[in-house]
Amino acid sequence: MKRSITLILATGIAAAAALAAPTAAHAEETTCRGSIGAVTVDNLRVPQGASCTLTGTRVQGTVKVEANASLTARNIRVIGNVQAENARSVRLSTSSVGQAVQLVQGGSASITGSTIGGTLLFDDNNGKLTAGNNTIDADLQAFQNTGGVAINRNRIDGNLQCKENRPAPTGGGNMVQGNKEDQCAAL
Repeated sequence: MKRSITLILATGIAAAAALAAPTAAHAEETTCRGSIGAVTVDNLRVPQGASCTLTGTRVQGTVKVEANASLTARNIRVIGNVQAENARSVRLSTSSVGQAVQLVQGGSASITGSTIGGTLLFDDNNGKLTAGNNTIDADLQAFQNTGGVAINRNRIDGNLQCKENRPAPTGGGNMVQGNKEDQCAAL
């Protein structure tokens, strides 16, 4: 009898602990094909091959642009990151991104008049890339891009780092708190 009371008590404590334990919050993901206006979403995904236009949209999490997809965004606010891998194009203007903008192995991109809370990264892209009139709280990095990189009039709180781009980046008028390095030493 004593053993069964102990077992019942232990089972009851385990059940109560399971009920009291916090459950993981699952953010919803909005898929964008076409246009989204001035609404708030958790995370946003532009699926493979799709085109998405955002105007005045607020994203509580991250924006992901998938392979061969295109994103055009104006006056948006993103709490997390903007990430594109193998994307056809990314156009971001007069927007705010709380963390990083990471554009990797894609086509063209234009990031203008925006505030970025982390790093702006152009890595191994083959289209024309532009970064102009942005405020970047960390680094601006351009590595191994082959379509041309123009970097003009950005305020960069970290470093401006450019390596192995063909052709070398062009531009000027950048205010850099850290170092201007390698191919961007004169920008």
